[in-house]
Order: sequence, then structure tokens, then C-alpha cells
Amino acid sequence: MFSRRNRRPKSPELVRAWELLDAGDVPGALRSLRADAAGLPPGEVALVVGRAAETVGFEDLRQAAAALAARPGRAQELFDFGYACIERGLSSLAIPALSEVLRQKPGALTVVRELVAAYEREGRHGEAVEILARHESDFADWPDRYLLVHNAIMAGDLVLARRQHSLLPDPADPQWLPARARQSRVLERASAAAPATPLDLTDLRGWQYVIGGTVLGMLSPFGFDAGMTGRYAWLQDTPGQCLRGLLRLRTLLEAAEVRPRSVSLLPDRDSRVLGLAAAGVLGLPAERFAPGREDTVVIAYDLNGLTRTEHGAEVCGQLFDRVPGQVLHEHAASWTDSPAVTADSVALLHQSIVAPWGEGLRQGADGVERTPADSRPEDRIADDIVHADPSPDEGDGDTPTDPDEAFTGFVTAVRDTWLRGDRSALISSGPVPSSRFA
Repeated sequence: MFSRRNRRPKSPELVRAWELLDAGDVPGALRSLRADAAGLPPGEVALVVGRAAETVGFEDLRQAAAALAARPGRAQELFDFGYACIERGLSSLAIPALSEVLRQKPGALTVVRELVAAYEREGRHGEAVEILARHESDFADWPDRYLLVHNAIMAGDLVLARRQHSLLPDPADPQWLPARARQSRVLERASAAAPATPLDLTDLRGWQYVIGGTVLGMLSPFGFDAGMTGRYAWLQDTPGQCLRGLLRLRTLLEAAEVRPRSVSLLPDRDSRVLGLAAAGVLGLPAERFAPGREDTVVIAYDLNGLTRTEHGAEVCGQLFDRVPGQVLHEHAASWTDSPAVTADSVALLHQSIVAPWGEGLRQGADGVERTPADSRPEDRIADDIVHADPSPDEGDGDTPTDPDEAFTGFVTAVRDTWLRGDRSALISSGPVPSSRFA
């Protein structure tokens, strides 16, 4: 047990985290450590993390933290603490501990792999590349060179990724064959997209396609130079924006020479509304979704929202392995929360969204007030979308233009690689779960 009276941290940043734990705010305490963990004493960090782990019942992390608090400089305790942090979603706290182990044990590949896993989970792919490249003379092709290729792609360095991929032999262990195939498709998509798009660090549509095989329809006109590069933060959606997304879907299907015979309606209300509108825009009959139906466009408003409805998770599972000619279109995909399933077409990327027919916000006489959800029948709301004004928002004036001609050119360039393979996003396997530093 961690004693509040006898074992308290002394560093100011950690004292603040301890006080948040006193107040019962475990998430706040852990958030306060994220930015400062690299410069804080490992033993004191372990005191805070161990107390938080005890509060929420993470016994493995509590034990690892207690051992590190007792022996803050030992490699084994640092490694076990870092490993437990990764397992419990605290990768940012694992990085300083594992980095110290690697300093003490240069060349220890098990430590390298765990540290790479922590960097990946934090989206720090460039640093993962640096660590792996530093140990290239000693590492194994599987998983190490594979992970180097993966992180080079995710860091935007296609030159390095292609060079390392060319050195990667076929794996002897068949469990790596799907990963090899996915990675090869990613680089094929990059080669297809390159003539039509810059694939620089602001090319949201290009990288969305390269990494996940998803064609992104629209770019947000706000905050492009502030790092959003076409993503939305909070968005109150409109019928006009829904229509614009469907028009981009129509352009995509025409340019890719994909000819569906129907629109498939998913079971949640948001998707049914948008699906009925899609049927009107595409001039196709609407049918209830069936997993084995070929030559159809499956319309989802928000796949993560679908999973929160009754039977939604089961339906998403049926969308993983799509049959020939079955195209999955999602209007609003989250860029901060991993998708339930990777769509073939996405209208926009958001952090948080309110559907046009959902409970919204508006400016009233006494400030911001809530508006009730639209309870009209789904076909009437869909008709409003079909007849809405699809003109794009002018935005803040700093976002590059995105004309239909440019979008068509992109689709024409990538159409031979679109809808190929299992259409799943590139995912790193990370470390072997049972690995331990010996």
C-alpha cells in the first residue's frame, strides 16, 4: 500500500499530481505528468502512478510502481514499470523509464521494441525511427525492420520506408504474412497517389489514402496553417455539408468507374437518414444492409456512433471483410478516436460532431442555448439534404482551394489501387506481449 503520510513526492510537478489524487481526480493527476515525466525522478513518478493504479484497481501497475519506488535506478524495475504503463495506456510515462533502461543496457532489442511501442502509441513515429535506425546493425528483420518501415511511413518518410522495405525478406513465420501484405499495399498506394498529390506533411487527403486506403472527400476550411490541415475540431453539421459529401461520393464512384446497383441502409437513425439522401443523390434504390450484398454502397453517418447503438458493434464486424463491389462510405470519421472499421470513402474528419438533425446549439437572446433534435420522419429529413445548398463554407481564407477537378484527378490516379486487398488500415503489431527484459 502507498502511504500518503510517509511516502510523498517532493518535486513540485508531482506534488500537484498528488494533490489531484487527494481530490479524487485520477485522470487529472496522470494528465499533469504527461508533459513533465521525462525530467522527473522515476521513483517519485512511480509513487504517483502507483497510488493512482491502486485507486482504480490496476494491480499489475501498482506492483511495478511499488518496486520502482523502492529501487528507482534498477533496470529491471524501470523496464517492468514501463511495460506496465504501456499495457495500461500510459505510454508517455513509459518512455522515460524505458529510455533509461536502454541507456544502461545499450543494444538490448527487447527494450528497443518496447520503447518503439510506446513511441507509436504516442504518435511519436519519428523518434521510433531514430531508435530503430540506431540499432539496425543488430536487429531482426521481423519485427524490427518491419517496424522501421511502418514508423517511417507514419512519419512521412517514404524514401526511407521504400529503402527499408526493399531489404525486408519474406517472413519465415506465416503470422507475419498479413502484415507484409498490408505494408506492401500501403507503399503501392503511395506510388499511385504521388503523381496527383504532394504527400507532404500537410497533405491530409494523400496520407489518408496511403495509410488507410480511404479517399477523403472534403477538407475543413478552418485552421489549416494551425496544424489542422483539413481536419475539423468541433463541428455542428448542416444538410448542405451532408449533400456536399454525397456529391463527392458520386464523383468518386464515377471517376473510379465503380457502378453500384443499390444503397445499403445501416440500422442506426443517423445512417438511415443519410442513406436515404444518398439514394436520392445517386439515383439508386435503398435497401436494408445485408453483409453479402455485392455492388452496393453502404452509407454510414458515423461508424463509431453506430457501434454505440443496439447491434451496432455486430454490424461493424460484418463490414470488416467486404464482398466485391461493396463500398463503405462514412460521412463523419473521427481523427482522434480509432475507427471501428476503415471506410473506403469518408466525407470529412472531425474531433466532435453534431448531426444536423441532432440536438444542437444556437446563439439566443440570453447566450448559447440548446435546440431540440429533429423528430420528423427520416425520409423528410433526407429530402431536406437532397435539396440543400452544397456550397462550401468560405472558412478563414487560409485553406488551399479544393476544386472538383483536383479531386477527380486524385481519384483517377489511385483508382487501380482503391478497393484492393482487405482494405484495413496499416497497424503495427507492436511488441510481443509476453516479452520481458532479462
